[in-house]
Amino acid sequence: MASITRIECGARMSKAVVHGDTVYLAGIVASDTKLDITGQTKDVLAQIDDLLAKAGTDKSKLLRTNIWITDMKNFAAMNAVWDGWVSQGNTPARATVEAGLATPDYLVEIMVVAAK
Repeated sequence: MASITRIECGARMSKAVVHGDTVYLAGIVASDTKLDITGQTKDVLAQIDDLLAKAGTDKSKLLRTNIWITDMKNFAAMNAVWDGWVSQGNTPARATVEAGLATPDYLVEIMVVAAK
């Protein structure tokens, strides 16, 4: 049976869970909610880079991404940041939907699954 490793494990959730050669990240939101969609997206992607590194992988091994944004008018701005960050030639399967998030201050939440 493959081992399970939890990264930044809290009482309610872990920010990342590694099972075998697969890394599952929780939905990641901005640490600074005063930022606009561009800033929040950059913040979230930087956190994802850090969590993937702690799990022994990186964005070139993304398998799937779910993105939630609070307003589709921000879709192009979020995508501009995403396009500059994602590993070209290694883009994951992806879905983006408009949704209400845990607080109105969050503008974007991103969850990824990656291989090791």
